[in-house]
Amino acid sequence: MSRERAHLTASRAALRAMREDAEALDIRDVTANWVNAAVLGAQIDERIKSLADLSHTPLFFGRLDYLHTVGAERAEGAEGERFYIGRRHVHDADGDPMVIDWRAPVSQPFYRASRKDPLDVGLRRRFGYTGGELTAYEDEHLCDPAESGERTSKLLQAEIERPRVGPMRDIVATIQPEQDEIVRSGLSGSVCVQGGPGTGKTAVGLHRVAYLLYAHRERLARTGTLVIGPNKSFLHYIEQVLPALGELEVKQATVDDLVAPHAEVRGADGADAAVIKGDARMAEVLRRALRSHVTVPAEPVVVVRGSRRWRIPAYELEKIVTELLARDIRYGAAHDALPQRIAHAVLVRMEEAGEAPDDRVQDTVARNPAVKAAVKAVWPAVDPAKLVLRLLSDAEFLAEHAEGLLSADEQKTILWPKPPRSVKSAKWSAADAVLIDEAGDLVSRTHSLGHVVLDEAQDLSPMQYRAVGRRCTTGSATVLGDLAQGTTPWATASWSEALRHLGKPDAAVEELTAGFRVPRDVIAYASRLLPSISPGLAPVSSVRESPGSLSVRRVESGAVVSEAVVSACAEALRHEGSTGLIAADARIPELAAALAAAGHAYLSPGEETTARARLTLVPTSLAKGLEYDYVVLDEPAAVVEGEPDERTGLRRLYVALTRAVSGLTIVHRAPLPPALG
Repeated sequence: MSRERAHLTASRAALRAMREDAEALDIRDVTANWVNAAVLGAQIDERIKSLADLSHTPLFFGRLDYLHTVGAERAEGAEGERFYIGRRHVHDADGDPMVIDWRAPVSQPFYRASRKDPLDVGLRRRFGYTGGELTAYEDEHLCDPAESGERTSKLLQAEIERPRVGPMRDIVATIQPEQDEIVRSGLSGSVCVQGGPGTGKTAVGLHRVAYLLYAHRERLARTGTLVIGPNKSFLHYIEQVLPALGELEVKQATVDDLVAPHAEVRGADGADAAVIKGDARMAEVLRRALRSHVTVPAEPVVVVRGSRRWRIPAYELEKIVTELLARDIRYGAAHDALPQRIAHAVLVRMEEAGEAPDDRVQDTVARNPAVKAAVKAVWPAVDPAKLVLRLLSDAEFLAEHAEGLLSADEQKTILWPKPPRSVKSAKWSAADAVLIDEAGDLVSRTHSLGHVVLDEAQDLSPMQYRAVGRRCTTGSATVLGDLAQGTTPWATASWSEALRHLGKPDAAVEELTAGFRVPRDVIAYASRLLPSISPGLAPVSSVRESPGSLSVRRVESGAVVSEAVVSACAEALRHEGSTGLIAADARIPELAAALAAAGHAYLSPGEETTARARLTLVPTSLAKGLEYDYVVLDEPAAVVEGEPDERTGLRRLYVALTRAVSGLTIVHRAPLPPALG
């Protein structure tokens, strides 16, 4: 143990020296101008931040002793090598590695080696820490016949079950082989991960980003990466995972954030209207409406240059317009190309007359008032927001372009009863903003990133999938979700359908069924709902046995439910770790008052739990993706009744039932939903 502690101390000193070297860099002698100096200075600042030594985060969590030298011929007697595996690379003053990044190829056997396939590893050592101090280790001699059979690591189990206080943490020390395969899959292909509660799909997605940035840093530095989550609370919860792994440049957003620049969302749709607006058919409605602005030229274009007049007849203009329409390029690109096409036709006539015009002449002709007037008449500029405004305000315009796509009733459902006067006065809904984003892409192409991670994807509408897909048309995607947790009226029916809307129909679909977070009794209880909410979906098989982790308490008639709930919270808070009180949105005010009356301070979702503030009051609408050591669930029947239909309500209940890491207490007076048995 003393030797390992000494290596930890030396590694921390080496990391500190690496940071000091970065801080001591003088850019004045290597930059030619202020632009280069600013760029290099920013890069150095990021490097310094990435070398921070987080006292609560161990520098290494494992060790590999290879039987032979890695990369060398495996000759008998060849001396093996020893590597310490950690969250980042650390080297000494001579450049020799003291800690190997978990993403490096030499680290992979730490996650995948087994007695059946040791991958030339003689010893795998796991380290245990308490408060940042190395306190234990555990060895596996993978090639020793005296140690037969696979056994569960107690340190691994303890790390998985460690109490959760604060934001989500990385799982780099506990990644399982099936998770590692997804994490290390290549950048060129997209992957979809179906995973039930507690299978680690979110962590897998975040670690995949970290791995891709390690393996393809230069490419992704140019093209960018993005993590998309369902809401701000969820993003706040996960935001520290990547920085803990040394990755600071990954941006995070919700789908609403992506489309926000196009419209200020001040209104809301009813469920029926939102479902129709989110349907993929709306993409074709928008496309038809946009192309309807193009008209057949009726007049020739006459360009006057000096004493000469050059005439392009209407039939030739019509041919140019028809060719542009046939190419089906972006509306804005065609609008920009049309004056150049007309100018080229003029130049052909100039050359036939014996002149020798060059490109500058063509550009001048393209800017000629007559050409500009013709383009404005034939292919006018279109504002995406105004296009959507007209579709939702003008019944005849919508009917013309939705014919054969939307029924009359569907058209009536999405029409505004009182059309707004202008784009600025319109009370756009979230679904409207997505429509404007779609229209904007039809006009001019959306910038594509190198890789996008989409979490809780099962709740997206087809049009939202298209909005995300536009951000990775030339890149790849990692899609994460659970069909059983779809709680929107437009929730995803199948991953094949979702991936088609995303523009990634060939993405590999992987399923995680081994649960590492939710106790076995709790997930088994919640899985009673699966036949009702997602028939055919495999239930999660939890590896965690936690006797006594589930308690269902019925409050007698006449008793106050909120008092029983507060009492259950007080019991949970006697344990170490975080506690979440989850309830139907409509019951939050009553429970908040009961907690306050009992003297219990509480947090709202998104606020970070600390050692002193460990209780969070969570509306079920914001519970998805969050986790707490102990959960108290108030009135399951109210959770179901708070949704527009029973299936969505049961799915919302399934989410609430599976947020606990160590224990779940259900408090109810109303009968439990029959689907729970």
